[in-house]
Amino acid sequence: MVKSFDALTIRGLSEQETIARLKDDGYNELPSAQSRSIWSIAIDTVKDPIFLLLGGGGIIYWILGDLQEALILLGFVFFITGISLYQEGKTEHALEALRDLSSPRALVIRDGQRKRIAGREVVRGDVLVLAEGDRVPADAIVLSCTNLSTDESLLTGESLPVRKVAAQGEVEMARPGGDELPFVYSGTLVVQGQGIVQVQAIGAQTEMGKIGNALQKVKPEITPLQQEMTRLVSRLFGIALSLCVAIVIIYGVTRGDWLKGVLAGITLAMAILPNEFPVVVTIFLALGAWRISQNHVLARRASAVETLGSATVLCVDKTGTLTLNQMAVQQLFPYNSENNQPYDLGLHSQAPLPETVHELVEFCILASQRDPFDPMEKAFKLLGDRYLAHTEHLHNDWQLLREYSLSPELLAMSQVWQSADGKQYEIAAKGAPEAIADLCHFTPEQQQILATQVSAMANLGLRVLGVAKASLLDVPPPFLPPHPSLNPAHLPDRQHDFPFQFIGLVGLSDPVRPTVAAAIQECHTAGVRVVMITGDYPGTAQTIARQIGLQDMGAILTGAELDKMSDADLQQRIQNTNIFARAVPEQKLRLVNALKDKGEVVAMTGDGVNDAPALKSAQIGIAMGERGTDVARESAALVLLNDDFSSIVQAVKLGRRIFDNLRKAMGYLLAIHIPIAGMSLIPVLFKLPLVLLPVHIAFLHLIIDPACSIVFEAEPAEPNVMNRPPRNPNEPLFGRKTIGLALLQGVGILAIVLAIFVLALYRKQGELDARALTFTTLILANLGLILSERSSSHLSLKVLQSPNVALWWVIGGGLVFLSLILYVPFLRNLFSFSFLHPSDLGICLAGGAISLLWFESLKFFHKSSNKKSHSVDS
Repeated sequence: MVKSFDALTIRGLSEQETIARLKDDGYNELPSAQSRSIWSIAIDTVKDPIFLLLGGGGIIYWILGDLQEALILLGFVFFITGISLYQEGKTEHALEALRDLSSPRALVIRDGQRKRIAGREVVRGDVLVLAEGDRVPADAIVLSCTNLSTDESLLTGESLPVRKVAAQGEVEMARPGGDELPFVYSGTLVVQGQGIVQVQAIGAQTEMGKIGNALQKVKPEITPLQQEMTRLVSRLFGIALSLCVAIVIIYGVTRGDWLKGVLAGITLAMAILPNEFPVVVTIFLALGAWRISQNHVLARRASAVETLGSATVLCVDKTGTLTLNQMAVQQLFPYNSENNQPYDLGLHSQAPLPETVHELVEFCILASQRDPFDPMEKAFKLLGDRYLAHTEHLHNDWQLLREYSLSPELLAMSQVWQSADGKQYEIAAKGAPEAIADLCHFTPEQQQILATQVSAMANLGLRVLGVAKASLLDVPPPFLPPHPSLNPAHLPDRQHDFPFQFIGLVGLSDPVRPTVAAAIQECHTAGVRVVMITGDYPGTAQTIARQIGLQDMGAILTGAELDKMSDADLQQRIQNTNIFARAVPEQKLRLVNALKDKGEVVAMTGDGVNDAPALKSAQIGIAMGERGTDVARESAALVLLNDDFSSIVQAVKLGRRIFDNLRKAMGYLLAIHIPIAGMSLIPVLFKLPLVLLPVHIAFLHLIIDPACSIVFEAEPAEPNVMNRPPRNPNEPLFGRKTIGLALLQGVGILAIVLAIFVLALYRKQGELDARALTFTTLILANLGLILSERSSSHLSLKVLQSPNVALWWVIGGGLVFLSLILYVPFLRNLFSFSFLHPSDLGICLAGGAISLLWFESLKFFHKSSNKKSHSVDS
């Protein structure tokens, strides 16, 4: 229950009250799918084919009476499970962080201050400020509103928006349905107007909670890359299974030992089953989204992480993205003033405002919200408080009767005010100068003069608004207001029905963000085109473009010109136009589609309800996090948490880094499995002693699993990551060159370790000696492959000095464990090795060094062939 709105309610809850209610009621969230527990992760991990194969191998060793071998395999099961738990847990924490970031936001009033918080932190009694495009975070009673309408179809099935009114007297929450109710409900959407509401129910106690709906969350999804990987794994799995069955049969028939034949089949299966591939893709995408969020960009869909590195065009708003969105009134131009010159506040910052501009400032304030949130309206209020305090031009005691909202048809808004004594009615209007001129019925000559002055102000980089006034005493019948009080229902339905008089122009400055110019230059070197779309005048847009270094390839295209163009004409113009001025949100969709038709991969920013179609259509929709509506956020793939253009550029850079590192990890996996599979298969086919047993494959996985997921994922970006053109989005992860390079790397390792194995047998060093030499060389070659794969350029000391802590843990741990199994007698016996002398180690080190030289020479030739293909293409 709540009493009608009063002045005290606007202060909202105190911090202590908020903490107490949060403790009592919990968070404002509905019961939903919880994050996986450590036990569920462990169960899923043990279901992995590798662990099932290790368990099967252990059972066979137990049947054969080799209890030590069975126990060591069981130990590897637990050890590798621990590594998998760490990987999965890190992924789960990243997803949980993204879920928290993606929860709907709320603008609350606490301790008299407006504060934007996550929707889950709203508590009972909170005072919320709602505006068009907001998703209502909780059930609440309307305290005050202006033209407030919400879409409640989620709860009621009604397709039409319902009007809201302010509560009168003591009221209690009621069920949704119908117009003129003073209640708003969690999950519904504000489609018009604004209001101040007080929360009555949160979480499961809301109407949405009662019918069991859940809030939208960031969820893992099947991305195109994951689909590609699933298809690849399915094919490889079938091949691997066929080979394993064949090995079991061949070993059993030729040697008559079927149990050891099964062991050989299990070993080969562990060597070649591609179980790591889908895991690596999932981990990279989840941790990639988390890394991007650390740079103030929330990835709401995993597919955006894939697409980021392919972006060829960034379409951005000017206000708040390229600029700071910190408006300040720079010039005032009163209409019909004697000197016919604008008054520049920057040149007269210490002087009082001249009387000629007082009325202009007065009606700027009257045309704005009393407690403004919009940066321009804040600038008007600050100007009035500074220069017109304690004068007759500020009217804090006037009553707002009606507001006429901005619309695509008329880019102007008006507010009707009643004076404190009830005898005076004034209408204040502000908006685009041409819209205000239309309201004032300017003649063509007057419009031409006005356009000249607007252009002069816009060329200074100012955002220009027109201001007008009207009095209800001048309103013609049938809209004559009754006296002494006026019923808002008697007011005209359209702004055009008021006899407006033009007062003047206001020019506002908005400083460019200091990081934008460098980010624009980085985009240029990276082959990413930047397109600015703004509602400002061409002169303003061109000035800002010069300040940030945006290349203007052709003439500026305005929204009016865009409407007159056919799609074919637009296709021609859009190739050479980087600045679109006087554009409205609805035109963004057409621009996005035109760019997509030209084969571009488009990233589009937006913040309003009308931006939602363009954000959905763009391959990468980017919603503004600070000033964007919930509708825009829900339509976008990315949310820019700090509204800064440079964060988008950093996200593109991270997107390229993620894909590069994923390709390195996949190339490494493919390459290292070739010698493992070869050394599992060749001895069986040629009746040689087995080199690799299940225990050896398990040891190799201690290096391979963290290397492909943790080491490569944490690898820094290549130095030239932003000095090359965007990646073709249709380019597969495993292109011919990538597969060819990985095959050559793997075949090279196989040739080296096979040569050492055959040489040891030829010298009659024995099975244990040959196995120890071959396995040690394979481990060293594996570590060399990790070092080589870290960079697409040649291996250097600078690469070795890069801060990748996980790399040194994997390499150091691999060498330490290798030393233990070679020189601790108990472990050496378990692995069926002999003692390696210094000369033996020298042979292994030489094999590892040759492998590393082979990898580096392959990279050199691969890089040279890429340069030749690029030069031919150009």
